[in-house]
Amino acid sequence: MKLMRVGAKGQERPAVLGSDGIVRDLSSVVADIGPAELSPQGLARLAAIDPASLPPVAEPERLGVPFSGMGKFLCVGLNYSDHAAESGVPVPTEPVLFTKWSSSLSGPNDPVVLPRGALKADWEVELGIVIGTKARHVSLESALSHVAGYTIVNDVSERAFQMERGGTWDKGKGCDTFGPVGPWLVTADEIADPQALSLWLNVNGERRQNGNTQAMVFDVAYLIHYISQFTTLYPGDLISTGTPPGVGMGFKPPIYLKPGDEMHLGIDGLGEQRQHVHAWDERLLD
Repeated sequence: MKLMRVGAKGQERPAVLGSDGIVRDLSSVVADIGPAELSPQGLARLAAIDPASLPPVAEPERLGVPFSGMGKFLCVGLNYSDHAAESGVPVPTEPVLFTKWSSSLSGPNDPVVLPRGALKADWEVELGIVIGTKARHVSLESALSHVAGYTIVNDVSERAFQMERGGTWDKGKGCDTFGPVGPWLVTADEIADPQALSLWLNVNGERRQNGNTQAMVFDVAYLIHYISQFTTLYPGDLISTGTPPGVGMGFKPPIYLKPGDEMHLGIDGLGEQRQHVHAWDERLLD
């Protein structure tokens, strides 16, 4: 299934993309797509519904984050060896973990608003893992059984905040609008192998990133296994798994986002995102 949420900010309602390409309204079946709906039982209930029996969603509709109730927005840094090389750091021997704050979340096509004082805003297309069942100290062999589905994340980053302001990376990662997610949550049964997905990103129509998840240093199963040793993962938690090479700071000289730029990105089977970059404008945040 391709699950999604449509509507104005704060008023999103659940929907599903049928095999015929028509978006159907799920709000007569469930109030939202949240942790309960992401459980095996919840997904089985939704899978039993014939999308053709549901009313179509009027076009156009804003796309929101495709699920609600996210508890943690966890991210993995330097998880492609070529990206580590362009960043000038060694390939990690263990996953590098950081967080994006929940207030960074935005829909897949919402504006990206540069914070005040931004100097080095950058792009990062990433595969997102959405957890469906509680995972605590899980084995490597059972790790994938905890996945509800997959989605696209643009881990927008302000490099000066991230690397030049002291402390952790989080202050350059968690700015408002720096976490576009979606367009869909694609259930795990539709993704035969999460380590065989091509991912790409364009800026202003020019290809900047090309990669494949087979090149991850630590694969999806290992990341779930590893992270569950340090924190319990719950339904609705999101893990963003790192980005391939081609980010702005890797160019010589570096290339950073500016107002008026457009990012267009996608992953095999998971859809596409498109965001326009804006100078600071608080009206675009609510």
